[in-house]
Amino acid sequence: MKIATKLAFAASLGLAALILPGQGIAALQQGAKAPDFTLNAAQAGKEFRLSLRQTLRNGPVVLYFFPAAFTPGCTVEAHLFAEANSQFNQLGARVIGVTAGNIHRVAEFSRSECRDKFAIAADPGAKVAAQYDATMQGADGKPLSNRTSYVIAPNGTILLSYSDSKPQAHIEKTMAAVRAWNAKRN
Repeated sequence: MKIATKLAFAASLGLAALILPGQGIAALQQGAKAPDFTLNAAQAGKEFRLSLRQTLRNGPVVLYFFPAAFTPGCTVEAHLFAEANSQFNQLGARVIGVTAGNIHRVAEFSRSECRDKFAIAADPGAKVAAQYDATMQGADGKPLSNRTSYVIAPNGTILLSYSDSKPQAHIEKTMAAVRAWNAKRN
């Protein structure tokens, strides 16, 4: 898709100032080691410290970065991950969302849009997103996380890396990667 087409699409979503990522491309690729992090997070509105390393002890992690809480595409994506969360859990995977927002906004988003199903972490300044090569520039010139999803095996290896401005395919692709990981183990 050409840049002009992406910008027209972004403008139609009210996101004209954002640079949209290329479809299906994320910088950290399959087989790379996932950078570890600890961030302030919330689930069901309750705040806590979230450690990727700790979460991986319980199985694979579906880590998805999104630009901003309570925006149309990010809300749709949160709803879709919330609907699929029990399937991910049945496969032993945990979903974690990350955005360059503050913890209070994230806590509210975790309750209302994530429907209390999974954790959302605040990544002020998009520092963790930058480690995952999942950033873009916002209208104010500050870095934001772009719509990028990863599936990370318990040993920290990236099983899937996927970027696309449309939220729908993220759930399908991450679910397929978790199922494939489970099939290899059984």
